[in-house]
Amino acid sequence: MENSEEMPSLIRRLSSNDLAGFDTVKEDSSFHDQNQPPMEAEMSNFINHQRKCSVSISMPSSPIQDHEKSTKRVLFGDGIPVSTAESGVQPKKVKFHSQPMPRGSGGPEPVDIRGFPQHPGIKKFRDKRFDSFKTWSGKLERQISNIRGKPREPEPEPERGNVQKAETESIPVARYFDALQGPELETLRPSEQIVLPEDKTWPFLLRFPISSFGICLGVSSQAIMWKTLATAPSTKFLHISLTVNLVLWCISVALVAIVASIYLVKVILFFEAVRREYYHPIRVNFFFAPWISLLFLAIGVPPSVTQHLPPALWYVLMAPILCLELKIYGQWMSGGQRRLSKVANPSNHLSVVGNFVGALLGASMGLKEGPIFFFAVGLAHYAVLFVTLYQRLPTNATLPKELHPVFFLFVAAPSVASMAWARIQGSFDYGSRIAYFTALFLYFSLAVRVNFFRGFKFSLAWWAYTFPMTGAAIATIRYSSEVDNLVTQVLVVIFAATATLTVTALLISTILHGFVLRDLFPNDIAIAISDRKPKHHSNHRRWFHIRNGSTEETENYLKFADSDCKDIEASPTSNSPGSDSNQLS
Repeated sequence: MENSEEMPSLIRRLSSNDLAGFDTVKEDSSFHDQNQPPMEAEMSNFINHQRKCSVSISMPSSPIQDHEKSTKRVLFGDGIPVSTAESGVQPKKVKFHSQPMPRGSGGPEPVDIRGFPQHPGIKKFRDKRFDSFKTWSGKLERQISNIRGKPREPEPEPERGNVQKAETESIPVARYFDALQGPELETLRPSEQIVLPEDKTWPFLLRFPISSFGICLGVSSQAIMWKTLATAPSTKFLHISLTVNLVLWCISVALVAIVASIYLVKVILFFEAVRREYYHPIRVNFFFAPWISLLFLAIGVPPSVTQHLPPALWYVLMAPILCLELKIYGQWMSGGQRRLSKVANPSNHLSVVGNFVGALLGASMGLKEGPIFFFAVGLAHYAVLFVTLYQRLPTNATLPKELHPVFFLFVAAPSVASMAWARIQGSFDYGSRIAYFTALFLYFSLAVRVNFFRGFKFSLAWWAYTFPMTGAAIATIRYSSEVDNLVTQVLVVIFAATATLTVTALLISTILHGFVLRDLFPNDIAIAISDRKPKHHSNHRRWFHIRNGSTEETENYLKFADSDCKDIEASPTSNSPGSDSNQLS
């Protein structure tokens, strides 16, 4: 049947209400031929109803391109013609109708724009601000999307630029001094900005620091202490069972396994965060903690588990410690931004204690040369570190109250050194006693200062109490075996009880803050600094400029000299990153 309806002109101005079927479901009787029979009218109504759900509309790329062409028949549904224009009379204009596309089975489901952020399948609105810290930086995700045939949406240019910069550029040590302040380099300077969002809580792995291994040090050292209490001749009057050692050792193994597994997952998924911790001038010392914890587990192994450990285990555990020492001790000695006078901090004791713990384990296995080597290296660097921390350079800031517990690390090295030398020498001779008395004096000098260790908020730094206290208690037990009298027995009871109560209280507090209050791991600002200084500081000369600068800039920097001191880096008035008043202690 021919349709005699005249097609309107395209340039005619029409209202949406004047066109039938234009974004409306209202039926217009003028849209159909008035002369249609009832049967055909019903069929036409059915077809028009299907048109509202159909999306198979063939439209030209431009109405002008199809202006001179003949009108063709458009088929919908089962091929029934909606309108016919092949009546022999060519229409002057082509009529185009915009049809609504409601939900239905005839086409793809439209997406509600208001529901984009809540739609789980839409990744365009996914928070990509953490991608620069991911190990794959989104590359693996893009590859998987391409394999599945789902092309990835192009990222905005600023975000893509930031990701590439984070992947290709490493942060020089001077940026840590420029962007952070405080003795532990944990606080962001007011003029700096971080690359991660401050308005939300970061993923747990990004908030899980390497310093969490301090918990393992405290608990595993307790297993050693209770083993010594149960086996030492001078403490037989306490009637301690080896069952306590077995229980604590099992708890220590489980704790080390949990913490190490979590951090291993962080290494796999957020390697950039681990790399930034490794290059952090202070955090790098805590990379000794996992290996020291394993040494503690080997020393405190219950007799019911094994009586003799294979010597090969000692070489396996000491190899990573030796590699770390070659890097860190070389930086202390070679100068630059990582020289000891700049990065000296009580946490540096962790990089020294590993030598004495390793010497103690090796000597207990019957080894000689290896334990003496590590003992000598530890003794030399402990003497230098001890003097550096004692003299407190004028440019160094004092530790805040929250970090006062780390002062107990002064007690750890001489305590373990006394036991290591006693094991190497075969008796608690004068060398061992000199080291033990040094530790004893430092212990009492800190213990009498009660106000020095109270009035601040709980943090992971409190675990610095436990390991040195336990080490002093173990050294006292070893000393009481040589000098057995009432005084040494009283010291053993006091030190052991104090260490045990401290570890118990801190373990309960850690569980409370970690699982109940959920504030144990705040956002780790230290790893989120930008790799470039703010623009408003661009006029200042910084040491890290010469790392990426041209040869001319390097020569100009070397020619630059302060009026009072030619050595810019050593000058207290220069603009070097370490010359601020908020320098490391």
